[in-house]
Amino acid sequence: MPLVRSLSVTSLNGLPQWEDEDLAVEDLLLFEVAWEVTNKEPCFSMASKRMTGAPQERICQPYLLPMMCQLPPKILALDVCLQKGVHNVKTQVEVCEPPNALVKNAMDTMKDSGCQVYFGRWLIEGNPYVVLFDVGSAAWNLDKWKGEFWDASHIGIPYNDREANDALIFGSLTAWFMKELSDQLEDKPNVIAHFHEWQAGPGLILCRSRKVPVATIFTTHATLLGRYLCAASIDFYNHLDQFDIDKEAGERQIYHRYCMERASVHCSHVFTTVSEITSIEAEHMLKRKTDVITPNGLNIKKFSAMHEFQNLHATCKAKIQEFVRGHFYGHLDFNLERTLFFFIAGRYEFSNKGADMFLEALSRLNFLLRVHRSDVTVVVFFIMPANTNNFNVETLKGQAVRKQLWDTAHSVKEKFGKKLYEALLRGEIPDMNKILDRDDLTIMKRAIYSTQRQSLPPVTTHNMIDDSSDPILNTIRRIGLFNNRTDRVKVILHPEFLSSTSPLLPMDYDEFVRGCHLGVFPSYYEPWGYTPAECTVMGIPSVTTNLSGFGCFMQEHVADPAAYGIYIVDRRFRSPDESCNQLTQFLYSFCQQSRRQRIVQRNRTERLSDLLDWRYLGRYYMHARHLALSRTFPEKFEMEPNAPPKTEGFRYPRPSSVPPSPSVSQHNSPHQSDDEVEDEDERYDEDEEAERDRQNIKSPFSLSTVPQGKKKQHGEYRN
Repeated sequence: MPLVRSLSVTSLNGLPQWEDEDLAVEDLLLFEVAWEVTNKEPCFSMASKRMTGAPQERICQPYLLPMMCQLPPKILALDVCLQKGVHNVKTQVEVCEPPNALVKNAMDTMKDSGCQVYFGRWLIEGNPYVVLFDVGSAAWNLDKWKGEFWDASHIGIPYNDREANDALIFGSLTAWFMKELSDQLEDKPNVIAHFHEWQAGPGLILCRSRKVPVATIFTTHATLLGRYLCAASIDFYNHLDQFDIDKEAGERQIYHRYCMERASVHCSHVFTTVSEITSIEAEHMLKRKTDVITPNGLNIKKFSAMHEFQNLHATCKAKIQEFVRGHFYGHLDFNLERTLFFFIAGRYEFSNKGADMFLEALSRLNFLLRVHRSDVTVVVFFIMPANTNNFNVETLKGQAVRKQLWDTAHSVKEKFGKKLYEALLRGEIPDMNKILDRDDLTIMKRAIYSTQRQSLPPVTTHNMIDDSSDPILNTIRRIGLFNNRTDRVKVILHPEFLSSTSPLLPMDYDEFVRGCHLGVFPSYYEPWGYTPAECTVMGIPSVTTNLSGFGCFMQEHVADPAAYGIYIVDRRFRSPDESCNQLTQFLYSFCQQSRRQRIVQRNRTERLSDLLDWRYLGRYYMHARHLALSRTFPEKFEMEPNAPPKTEGFRYPRPSSVPPSPSVSQHNSPHQSDDEVEDEDERYDEDEEAERDRQNIKSPFSLSTVPQGKKKQHGEYRN
């Protein structure tokens, strides 16, 4: 029976169980070996935090696991993450004693040899246990460990590559810890170590070379060489089978890092990647086929009522509107109720993240909106951290002017209200010409004059350190999107991570996403794509590509992604210009939607969130761990070596009720009335559609067959 795709939280609980549910496991220890816990830049730390946690009801002990998810119900898990940095231990980790005696003994042995090792709970959602290694305390062993690593792998590490040297120290400490731990287990070597990325790879290589009885899994979230090649604007995916891998790595002076990554891949018992597109890349770059694809999930918090997240959208949108009022003071000649907020966020990788194509599409969108005399205005935010000096003075002034106008309006309102109140008490209708005196008119005129400005609203909120060579700003200069009055597309570059303490835009990232209408991520290189996934779970439509793991995942699971607010740009089989035209059409079609259509679409988008829940995607990691145990200890664990997780044979159905698209449903007049906006989609019933989808999801038949007596509905299961 094919495993059905989940629609709602209730349907998740009814998913078929694993056939190997009765796998006998005692005293299993599962370790996630990672590099970015409590360490590194905010963007990496945010990614690590997204990947933590699993539902506690599915784990025997109330522990949560950094960098991944669920365990099978009968596995007793002590969840530990090994990490090389201790810079933020005091602020991000609650230090405590290990509850497991084996872990404590291994740590004590290492401490007696002069290594600093910390154990505690990481202060994020779920409070997972972590073991942190201070690589500085063990740096005096570097030369000896380099020799041992050379003997084990014949990989030499240059003295001037500090990150690679730190990775070797981290790996040596990891292998040491695993050896001390396994020596205590005697005849029960039931240990799984899941290593992430090349920085954790040396630990895996050393464990295998020293024959430490540990089942190993290696996950690459993006190949090292793939990132470098795509950053160089190379036609990567059309030449995957033509690269001279050793030559390319050598020219970029990362050959030793590449060798560490490739050796880790081939030494591991199970090799996984986060998406199908990364699996194809890894097969060519690292010369090994993926055993299991393990998509990244999120912890989904469902609202008790559908309208709750819509209310959150309205509240957060109001905050963004306040910022826009200040930023565009003196040029606020567009209707904020007819203004859409688009955004792109992530690392400042201009080409890899698709910012180049997005800007070009915005230029074409601006042309279309002006030609068709649309009353819709689009404000686009670029949330991409870059080097800055400080806030832009003009931007700060805009927020100060807005606040001053707000205070002026409130003072006049209070004075007006008092006079009106007194007149009504006397039983009089006040003379509206006398209720405002000369002073009130003077104050209001001064407020109006203060909003006049000679310059255009700035395109960036900060002073850029290297303004002349910034790729986003240079592209804005080329396409001429300078926030003129005639432009229907306005651009704002915010080169800093969002924070609720910011004097400009006091919002956290989650709040900002909820307040926007569309997230646009036309990435060329995106192994998974957390940003569109986060939009989906918040009910915000997004644009992605078929070169991102998220886009491929949605194409596989959803019959009509656009109907659910997931627009997938074809960047793999089309030319850049054709892809840009397709992106422009997506954006223009979205601008033509009515408010009612956007509400319907957000409801559908939010219903896709269960596909991204760890409670669903955790099964891929469960399968990888079972597979690693069966390959490492075949005499104790039996499993079909190549059996994939049973998730084949179903695609999320096309909604049975899709609001008419603007291209096929024209208004009776050039400017639709308010009645049209509210009544144009009367046939849509949210509860009815959700129940119909639930019935479709629970149907235990495959795409190719229809049960006898059931007539296939129009559009159902259509690819």
